[in-house]
Amino acid sequence: MEEEGNGKGEEAFRNTRVPPWTKQITVRSVVTSFVLSLLFNFIVCKLNFTTGIIPSLNVAAGLLGFAVIKSYTTLLNKCGLLREPFTRQENTVIQTFVVASSGIAFSSGMGSYLLGMSPYIAAQVDGGNTPINTKSLSLGWMFGFLFVVSFVGLFSIVPLRKMMILKYKLTYPSGTATALLVNSLHTPKGAKLAKKQVALLFKSFCGSFAFGFFQWFFTAGDGCGFSTFPTFGLQAYSKRFYFDFSSTYVGVGMICPYLINVSLLLGAIISWGILWPWIEQKKGIWYSADLSPSSLSSIQGYRVFTAIAMMLGDGLYHCVIMLIRVAYSLITEHLKKKESLHPNPDDVDKIPSADLDTQRRTEYFLKDQIPSWAAFSGYIVLAVISIITVSHIFPQLKWYHVLITYLMAPILAFCNAYGCGLTDWSLASNYGKVAIIIFSSWVGLENGGIIAGLASCGVMMSIVSTASDLMQDFKTGYLTLASPRSMFVSQVLGTATGCLVSPLMFWFFHKAYKLGDPQGSYPAPYGEVYRGMALLGAKGFSSLPKHCLQLAIIFFFLAVFINIVRDLLVHYETKYRIYRFVPNAMALAIPFYLGGYFAIDMCIGSLILFLWEKKNKSKANDFGPALASGLICGDSLWSVPAAILSLAGASPPICMKFLSSSVNKKVDTFLNGGP
Repeated sequence: MEEEGNGKGEEAFRNTRVPPWTKQITVRSVVTSFVLSLLFNFIVCKLNFTTGIIPSLNVAAGLLGFAVIKSYTTLLNKCGLLREPFTRQENTVIQTFVVASSGIAFSSGMGSYLLGMSPYIAAQVDGGNTPINTKSLSLGWMFGFLFVVSFVGLFSIVPLRKMMILKYKLTYPSGTATALLVNSLHTPKGAKLAKKQVALLFKSFCGSFAFGFFQWFFTAGDGCGFSTFPTFGLQAYSKRFYFDFSSTYVGVGMICPYLINVSLLLGAIISWGILWPWIEQKKGIWYSADLSPSSLSSIQGYRVFTAIAMMLGDGLYHCVIMLIRVAYSLITEHLKKKESLHPNPDDVDKIPSADLDTQRRTEYFLKDQIPSWAAFSGYIVLAVISIITVSHIFPQLKWYHVLITYLMAPILAFCNAYGCGLTDWSLASNYGKVAIIIFSSWVGLENGGIIAGLASCGVMMSIVSTASDLMQDFKTGYLTLASPRSMFVSQVLGTATGCLVSPLMFWFFHKAYKLGDPQGSYPAPYGEVYRGMALLGAKGFSSLPKHCLQLAIIFFFLAVFINIVRDLLVHYETKYRIYRFVPNAMALAIPFYLGGYFAIDMCIGSLILFLWEKKNKSKANDFGPALASGLICGDSLWSVPAAILSLAGASPPICMKFLSSSVNKKVDTFLNGGP
């Protein structure tokens, strides 16, 4: 774990004054952050309600924050009204605020565990559809729940910041990459490149928005529009293999690694191309032919529980491996430095100051302390408030259940933050899934185990997720000389904004569309998947259709096996790097439920980036994220006027459908007045 600094990073800013932490958080940065938070919350909510795949939006947040403030300050400067220049510390504050806010849109569970509590999702899942195992969604209790659970994680990890950043020098790849971006933007060369990137982002944004508007005119009914175009034929379309002209997922595909996109496509081929057609031949043998295809006792049960098994296998494997890695790393540090297993984080005198970068960064990182007593007190007070409030909102989850969650959470938050520093993997959702199984089985189905499991998932995810996000931000602040206090305050402001905005965004979608409909525009797949996990924990394996358990066990161990093979190849095989071709187990599992249409979109995004890199790799690296961000933002933002039109009762003028020749002849005959 070597320091990233090469001795030149801070040389470019030697003569630049670093403002005090109170000047790093300005009115203009807070206003800009709030506006961008609205946009990014909307994007994350839309992704939650479609496929649940959320790419890293740090680069887009940093770039857009730079563009907005830079335009504003340039205009004021020309008018002679600029009082304070735009600094990289202020840029870091904006990025932290926006990412913290949009992170709540994910960890809040609006598209997963909270949605899984609703009676609508419960009606789709056989078993457990009883009043004690459902909870009607309303803004009041969602606001209360998020505000009491989302801030606790921030206080759980603050006392360890110096140990993580200074003593162990954890890399935090996303935090480091964001810092390098912010630092480069505030140099003359970087600002010139940023101007071109922003121009491309604006063009792709406008094009994506306009294309979304154009597509709307052809969607006057179910199954209408470009999104139902049978790209590979009607037979492939019936198996959910088609390109649905989604600019959002083309952009997401450009951001996600090639391996993820190919794994998604491979998972779709294995499930919808091979496995599900084979199981459908067992209709009337393995499951009743009279059941609805959406029933979990029919083919849908195999889809959902096989996906759950793979996700659990992948999640449990990574949890165990992460614990082993953290323990191994700590023991190695102990032996290497001959210190205790729990070193004093305040003992920074022994930290080597090898160059200008390290000296300057360490100086500013230690300048504004956050007292440990304040962090401990904050955690205890907030945990007590949360225990009382959560057990009141969810009577199925008793106060001692929540207490045990808060006793476990700091350890898991440390492991997640430490592991994220080593690998850039946040396992918050995996810890949440483990909590679902533990607490739903503990409470039992007849006592509301499904709601208890889903609520405990929310408590666990919120703590573990915000802890790792904050440590990423501390790393970014360390490399940009932003004060830890300004980082913490901006994280708090962003979290508060997310707790306020995310439920409102959810309610907007909830009123305009039928969230969780497997055949609708927003299937919100994780709502049913998370409820299926809770049902599995509360009811046991009796909830599964015939032979589904055997199939789930096979895919559970397949996910474990895939991860073992990949880790062994990474460790022992370095010549040919075969591990690059081992699929990602989690990505394999997602299409089992949804199909392959979005995987095709994302693979097209990968293909665009691949061809661009072949032509000019430098330009692709510089401008690829800007193009992708514009595609995502434009298409996602079109959802706002589309939803408003839907709420207002306005209908598109045209329905464009694709029919087989035989069906088309019948339609023509009917329209012509034939028999």
